[in-house]
Amino acid sequence: MTEQKEKWNFKPIIGLALVSLLICGLFYPLLITGIGQVFFPNQANGDLVQLKGHAVGSNLIAQSFSLSIFFHTRNESALPSASGVDPDITLQDAYSQIPGVSNATGIPTTSLTDIINQNQEGTFWIFGNPYINVLRVNLQLIKDYPSIYSNFTG
Repeated sequence: MTEQKEKWNFKPIIGLALVSLLICGLFYPLLITGIGQVFFPNQANGDLVQLKGHAVGSNLIAQSFSLSIFFHTRNESALPSASGVDPDITLQDAYSQIPGVSNATGIPTTSLTDIINQNQEGTFWIFGNPYINVLRVNLQLIKDYPSIYSNFTG
């Protein structure tokens, strides 16, 4: 009786791995990137915000504002978002920052409240709470009060 050696045939496994790598790692990402560039070019490129012709941030990612003359993305007592890069804060968080920004800039609290209310963004129908995008509010401050924010107007 002769023993027959078992042969392992790895060609189909290696072929499937290479085809999967090409489809999932190259073709699909390129297809999705192309679709994004054609149908959603602003969002696909980061939804960049311009000030005097220079990109100063993104509406999609939180910016780090450390000066007391600006609103901040996260109040020290607030819990961070799941990703940690959420550019929006609740209205309550924005309202709680008004006295500090007013003290640092001399802008009346009523004016700061108006700016927050004007930049309030809604949610879909009844789901969620109203919020503001901190970058938009800070850019509004720079535009409305150029003498106070003269170092940031370009």
